[in-house]
Amino acid sequence: MYKFRILHPSTLTRLRLQPMMHGLVGILFLFNAIGVYQGAQPNYLMAAFFILLGLGSILLPFVLRRFRKFGQVNSMVRVVQAFTCFTGSLYFLSHGKPDIAGLLLLVGIGIAYVGYTEYKILQPAFARLDTMGVTLPATFSEKNFSWTVLQNAVLRNDLFTLDFKNNKILQVEVLDDLTTSEQESINTFCQSRL
Repeated sequence: MYKFRILHPSTLTRLRLQPMMHGLVGILFLFNAIGVYQGAQPNYLMAAFFILLGLGSILLPFVLRRFRKFGQVNSMVRVVQAFTCFTGSLYFLSHGKPDIAGLLLLVGIGIAYVGYTEYKILQPAFARLDTMGVTLPATFSEKNFSWTVLQNAVLRNDLFTLDFKNNKILQVEVLDDLTTSEQESINTFCQSRL
């Protein structure tokens, strides 16, 4: 019956961890540069590539907030990091280091997964209110909260608050500019269903 755009509930948690994840990948790339440099036949171009990518990954979270299209830049960087891990895995495998190649393969799969979840989380999300309950986005699907498990549901000051009967509270930020009459209409609907 009602549908409005919200900030995905998991966005803030993911964004707090983002600098750490980019930093760890950057440190891994710097260690790869050391491994390439100390090999039997060092490849200076590959070592320089890993150093540049490592430093870029470490510095990225500090400049990422300045980009207007934050989500697109972050997704593209994750693709580059995952691709570099996969190709680095092939490089180390061809140079007789299967343990490092296996580690880079696993890290590449992990980075691809993190990139996909961040991409999904940064997409526009919608909250739906109908006669069955409140539907909010989850990481890979949607979660429906029945009206019977809710004690209160209020939309006020660009925050949609769900108060559960088991004393849990969920607040999501509303991105749509709703008029006062629309907010009152949504609140009246929520109170009538509780």
